Amino acid sequence: MLKPIPNTLIAFLIAVFNTACGQAQYPNNNKISLANFNAAAQATVVLNNQHQIIPLKNLENATLVSIHFGNKNASVFDSILNKYAHIQRINGNQYLKNKFVNSIENAIVTYNTVIVSLDNASVLNDETLNFITSLDKRKQLIITLSGDEKNLALLDNFNSPIIFCSLVTPESASFTAQLIFGGVSCKNQLASNVSSKFIKGMGADIQKCRFNFTLPEDENINATDLNPIDTIVAQAIKAKATPGAVVFVAKNGKVIFNKAYGYHTYQNQTAENVADIFDLASVSKLATTAAAMRLYETGKLNLDTVISAYLPETINTNKQNIKVRELLLHQAGLVPFIPFYERLKIGDYSRKPSNYFSVQVADSFYIANDYFKKTMWPIMLNSPLKNRGTYLYSDLSMYFMKQIIENICQQALEDYLQTQFFKPLGMYSTGYHPRQQFDKSSIIPTEQDTYFRKTLLWGFVHDQGAAMVGGVAGHAGLFSNAADLAILFQMMLNGGSYGGKQYLKPETIALFTSKQSAVSRRGLGFDRWDSNPAKEYPSKYASKHTFGHTGYTGTCVWVDAEQNLVYIFLSNRVHPKVTNKLSDLMTRTRILDHIYKTIYKSN
Repeated sequence: MLKPIPNTLIAFLIAVFNTACGQAQYPNNNKISLANFNAAAQATVVLNNQHQIIPLKNLENATLVSIHFGNKNASVFDSILNKYAHIQRINGNQYLKNKFVNSIENAIVTYNTVIVSLDNASVLNDETLNFITSLDKRKQLIITLSGDEKNLALLDNFNSPIIFCSLVTPESASFTAQLIFGGVSCKNQLASNVSSKFIKGMGADIQKCRFNFTLPEDENINATDLNPIDTIVAQAIKAKATPGAVVFVAKNGKVIFNKAYGYHTYQNQTAENVADIFDLASVSKLATTAAAMRLYETGKLNLDTVISAYLPETINTNKQNIKVRELLLHQAGLVPFIPFYERLKIGDYSRKPSNYFSVQVADSFYIANDYFKKTMWPIMLNSPLKNRGTYLYSDLSMYFMKQIIENICQQALEDYLQTQFFKPLGMYSTGYHPRQQFDKSSIIPTEQDTYFRKTLLWGFVHDQGAAMVGGVAGHAGLFSNAADLAILFQMMLNGGSYGGKQYLKPETIALFTSKQSAVSRRGLGFDRWDSNPAKEYPSKYASKHTFGHTGYTGTCVWVDAEQNLVYIFLSNRVHPKVTNKLSDLMTRTRILDHIYKTIYKSN
């Protein structure tokens, strides 16, 4: 068993774990940290898990609170917990001083899951044990104990799961927190009898089912080999291709890099944060595609059925014989886009909300409630078709897919995605209408719109058409942060499983993400690796099993199933106005190229 790390390194390690363990520049310290993390993995055992509470599942129904009694690594523990779910933190020792039981009971009354952390001193406190005993009977309780193994005997009467680790280090706190959510695995057993209940050979087998937050060295990658990513992003910021960005890399289900750069705007007032929420632009199409995948595999959506079977409005129009498959492949002959905002007239919009003008498209900009139904939808239905069967990328395809999905589900697209994917997956920072859900300061502003909405777009979708339908469209409107977004695509890499729940069938994912067109590289809804070596798309090193999408605002997600790799780049390259500098610099591609080179070097 390794000794705990020196105190001089604790501050550094806390910083590493608090920033998703992907930003360290000190490989020697990283190796020490990783060694201590692995030591914690060997020194941890899970008891009383007969009801399989650990790892936690059904996060959409969980309200969690973490209560500490003397845990000196509580900040690391809670920081890691919050990477998986929203956790309220309580210092239990503060309640020991005055009106302990009543005060803490009031503080946790709304939470259904309580995580209690104990150490050698607190587990000997009768008042603490009495309180936890009451929780054991009323709440879903998880107990973590660090320190002397003999103290497990004091927990003989508890039925709730107990995670015991003999080490008291920042790494052991991180390991324990990740274990609660299945970010790591554990199958250790007690080496000797501790009490009449906890006997030799006892210990639950916990399987990994969510992201593991670790260091590049865990994948044999030297952290300093990733430093060129810093240089590439710095070049983009210096060239004013974007004021800031977030880069996320996961390899084999392990988050090895998650770093924020620059600022929200060029005023350099708010530094970028890895948790910041971005307008995903056309990456939103993949969320709409996920909804279509679910409906397809449940038999509610047939790819080769004409869309008039789902959209009666298309009967007797030139759209009635288009097949669903053609929409997803961008082969329906639809026009690429329609500049609806150019058709707005006086009387269609207002700078103040009212019962009639309630569709908000930006700050101090509202359009008529029925504008989509009376104006936009008829224009789309009557738009021309050209060269059907050839590839022509069109936003209109996903306008139609949204209407199809909502007609099948009899539910709004945003609600369907929240209940079927986002909430159960633990994608808490993902959704439409971010200003209604999240603090404005955590949302990245996009364009200073001088031609349509005449304001800075901040938390309202950049795409004009998506804004005019109320912020939720099949092709745009989704907001998220990098770690959240990565969950959706790690689920697909896992064959449709994440967090112990199956969301999609492996064969559905294989169908939609593989090449499905004779005239383009596209999958069904997904962009893909291009077989033309001259294009080097999305990277000269990408495998033929690579799928994903890019977004107009300066975003992308690429998944390489051969490398078990998830790469996400988020930026606001349209701030304060649209430029092509990010593409000209090939920032997204160069970063992905370097990630591949680093992986190949590690092999």
